[in-house]
Amino acid sequence: MAVLYKNGVMVTMNGDQTAEALIEKDGRIAMVGSLAQARAWQAAHPQEKLEERDLTGHALLPGFIDPHSHITALAQTVNLVHFDDVSSIGELQQKIKDFIGERQLPEGTWVQGFGYDHNFLTEKRHPTRVELDAVSASHPILIAHASGHMGVVNSAALKQLGIDASTPDPEGGKIGREAGSQKPNGYLEETAFTLLSRGFAAPDLDQLLDQLDQAQEKYLSYGITTVQDGITKRPDWAMLQAMAERKRLKVDVVSYVDLKDNEALIGEHPEYAQGYQNRLRIGGVKIFLDGSPQGRTAWMSEPYLGADSQYCGYPVYTDDQVDAFIDEAMGHHWQLLTHCNGDAAAEQLIRCTQRQQARHPEAAALRPVMIHAQLVRRDQLPRMKALNMTASFFTAHCWYWGDIHLRNFGQPRGGNISPMRWAIDEGLNVTMHQDTPVIMPNMLESVECACRRVTKGGQALNPELRITPLEALQAVTINAAWQYHEEDRKGSLEEGKLADLVILEKNPLSCPAEEIGTIGVLETIKEGVSVYTRK
Repeated sequence: MAVLYKNGVMVTMNGDQTAEALIEKDGRIAMVGSLAQARAWQAAHPQEKLEERDLTGHALLPGFIDPHSHITALAQTVNLVHFDDVSSIGELQQKIKDFIGERQLPEGTWVQGFGYDHNFLTEKRHPTRVELDAVSASHPILIAHASGHMGVVNSAALKQLGIDASTPDPEGGKIGREAGSQKPNGYLEETAFTLLSRGFAAPDLDQLLDQLDQAQEKYLSYGITTVQDGITKRPDWAMLQAMAERKRLKVDVVSYVDLKDNEALIGEHPEYAQGYQNRLRIGGVKIFLDGSPQGRTAWMSEPYLGADSQYCGYPVYTDDQVDAFIDEAMGHHWQLLTHCNGDAAAEQLIRCTQRQQARHPEAAALRPVMIHAQLVRRDQLPRMKALNMTASFFTAHCWYWGDIHLRNFGQPRGGNISPMRWAIDEGLNVTMHQDTPVIMPNMLESVECACRRVTKGGQALNPELRITPLEALQAVTINAAWQYHEEDRKGSLEEGKLADLVILEKNPLSCPAEEIGTIGVLETIKEGVSVYTRK
C-alpha cells in the first residue's frame, strides 16, 4: 500500500522549493513533485494499491526535529504542581496547599512543583523555606524554577536531603543562607539544586513509563517526530530503555549522556550508541558550563546591571576540567553538546575546543553543539564556524524573557540575544529549541519568535537579527537533522527519506509572521503511520 498526498502545499525544505504531491510507501518517501509526476509514478507501479489523501489546502512539512530538550524531565513534571500562571508567592502557596488537599497526600509525602519564575512574581524574589513551611511543615516540599537551574525547599525537605548550616556550597552552585548566619533559607542554585535535591522520593517505573507516554504525546501534538533527552542520567536511562524494550516509543529519542557522572552508560549499552534500537539511540554526551541569564547565573565577560557592579555570574568548571571533558569526548568519538548561555561560557567552550581539535583534528566531523548560545558575541561566531560547531538557539527567550534580559544586560547585549541572523550569515549550522520542560515544545512559536524578535512587553530586540520563516523552519527540520548526523534520512521531503511528516492548518511561509505561532498541527505521521491527530 502506498499513500498519495495531494491538494495542499508541500514545503520541502530544499531551498524555497514546494511540491504539490508526495507518495509514501513502506514508511519512506517514494516520490515528491508535481501531481503529473505522481500519476506517472502510479502508472509505472501498476501493482501498487494507491490510497489518496486529500490535504484540502493544508500544508505538509517534514516532521519537526527537536534539537534540544529533556523528554524524561517533561515526563517527571506530569504529576507536579505547575506554577506557570502564578504572579505572587501567595498564589504559589495556595496552589501547593490546594494540590495537597485535592490529592489528600499523607504527611511525609514529597510534594514537588515546577515552573515558577521570580522575575514574574510581584515580590521579584524567590520564596523561602519559611514560606513553604507555612503551607505544610509535615510534607517535604521541593519547587523548581522554570529554568531548571534553581529551586526552593522547605525545612522538612532540607532535613531529608541532609542540608544544614554545616553543608558547604558544592562546586558550581550555592546554598541560600539566612542573613547573618549559615542556616539555609531554602534556596538552592545550580549544582546545589541539581545535585543535592536528588534525594526526593521518585515514582515507580510503571508510573514513570505512563508519564513518559504522556510526554511523547505532547511532542507529537506539536508535530515533532524526533526528540532529545538532553542530559541522561542513570534513572532517566532506565526509563528510556524500558520504553524502548517494551516498544512503547512513538517518536525517535536521541539521548545525550551526562558526561561528568554517567559516561559509563555508553560502554554498558554499545548497541544504542551504534544506532536506533526500537526508536532509542545514544547520540553523544552533554556538559554544562554555566547557568541561566534570567536567573543571573549565566557566566558573562562583563558584569550584569544592578546593585553589584562587579558580578558576572560564574563558571561551572575550570579550563583544565573542560579540556579534559572535551578530550574524553573526542577520544571516544562522542558528539558533545555543551550548555553555554553567557559569552564567557561560550568563550571557554570555543578556546577549549580549539585546543582539543588541534590534538584531535578528525574530531570536527563529530559536529559539536553549543546549546542555548543566548549571549554569544558576533566575534565568536567565525571561530565556531571554523570548529564545525552548531549553534542551537533558545530563540523563544526573546518573547518569554526578553524584557528581563534588557533589565539584566541593557543594550546592546540584551537586544542581541539569540543572534540567529549573525550565525546564519557566518555560515554556521543553526538550530532552534525550547529546552522543554522549561517551555512546551511548540516549534511554530519559536519560528514566530525568530522572525519577530518581540518581547512580552512589546519591545523589539534588534530587528536586524530577524530571520525569514523559511530559515526558521529549516532550523527545526533539515538543519536539526544535520546536527544529529541524520540529514540523509530526515529533515526534508526528498525521495528515499523517512516519511516523518506534519500536516498544518496553513502554510507558515504565506501567513503574517505574527500568526505563525498559532498555526494548528492537524496530524503527525512517523514513518508513514499516523501517530497524532488533533481532536
